[in-house]
Amino acid sequence: MPETATGPAVAPTASDDVVLEVRDLAKSYPVRRGVVVKRTVGQVQAVDGVSLALRRGRTLGLVGESGSGKSTLARVLVGIEKPTRGQVLVDGEDVSTMSRGARRELRRNVQMVFQDPYTSLNPRMSVGEIVAEPFRIHRDAVPAGGRRRAVAELLELVGLDPDHAHRYPHQFSGGQRQRVGIARALAVKPRVLVCDEPVSALDVSVQGQVINLLEDLQDELGLAYLFIAHDLAVVQHIADEVAVMYLGRVVEEGDRPAVYDDAHHPYTKALLSAVPVPDPTARRDDELMLEGDPPSPADPPSGCRFHTRCWLAHRLAAEEGIGGDGAVPARCRTEDPVLVPIGRPDGGRGGAATVPHAAACHFAREAAAFGAHPTAGSAAATDDPAAVVEHDVEHDVEHDAAPDADDHQPGDDDGPVPETVPDRPVLESRER
Repeated sequence: MPETATGPAVAPTASDDVVLEVRDLAKSYPVRRGVVVKRTVGQVQAVDGVSLALRRGRTLGLVGESGSGKSTLARVLVGIEKPTRGQVLVDGEDVSTMSRGARRELRRNVQMVFQDPYTSLNPRMSVGEIVAEPFRIHRDAVPAGGRRRAVAELLELVGLDPDHAHRYPHQFSGGQRQRVGIARALAVKPRVLVCDEPVSALDVSVQGQVINLLEDLQDELGLAYLFIAHDLAVVQHIADEVAVMYLGRVVEEGDRPAVYDDAHHPYTKALLSAVPVPDPTARRDDELMLEGDPPSPADPPSGCRFHTRCWLAHRLAAEEGIGGDGAVPARCRTEDPVLVPIGRPDGGRGGAATVPHAAACHFAREAAAFGAHPTAGSAAATDDPAAVVEHDVEHDVEHDAAPDADDHQPGDDDGPVPETVPDRPVLESRER
């Protein structure tokens, strides 16, 4: 696959069994002004030229700050939004050229798990009705006479008591409501689940239970996940490949160990440096701090979009004697970086192959040489499940946490259902 300004430098092969592929995808929203006559005065480029590939039975983690375009990309993939440019391919077929019936089948194959497990469920419908709702749309998924049994099997599959199907969402805890959302997504037997921050609104201990559930379902059903999250420790645990987004573009991508242990983009280095750790003594003295807010997607900076906040560009400018506030090398201001493969040999494959890894930075080698990723004792650099469980995600939650079971309505006949606790340790590591 040829290298482009925004295309993937890590190209999937035919043997990779790609189920979902995105090619040069862009999504923009018009900015209109006026009271009587509204005029379009600009465009908000939420997603700009993203190319990704998701393989069967694998998990692609998508990380980035709020406003980087992750949720917009997810909505385009499931058909909620239409792309402005680019292609979405399911099993090699372009969604935009599909017939209406084929697009209906697409919605069965690609389902979504939303961030907030409370607002994504209809409070006026019982849990059984919520899980059975996809059967009303896709009538051939389950025969009419077998829907009640199918709902019971789905609730049991996600760890809920089928006898509680008559209860309503407010009578469940946050983690149980998210399990209901997962059961609803699985009702039509999809091949791909797009998980838009599915654990960010949950307590840390409950996060581990939901992640364990997702992993078990993937092993049992062969699902492919696009897992969107702020929490890099959670992504490190569940993902096989990782893509880092900034201001609508992918700035680094590769397999999980390559991105976490050998990051080559200064933005990725800063994200890893910002991961909270339980032990303050494990933190490096040279933490990387990003100054200011991300630029507006309606008016992105020229050249490298990250150069206005890039710690590496400021250091290189100082070394070159370039003065002034916010000074960066001229190349960062004028040239748009492309995703360039980083040819690090893979010793596990005899040294002949290279680890899938690419970064969009003019000074990727200099960024990699700066050892600012978390130390071995941090939650983002260890495989210790306990370290991940203890990680506090309150700093990473984009929205307020959903009401939990303590918000039980007075006068309800049935009390909240106690949270199901798995027999095995939370966030148990598994060999892939």
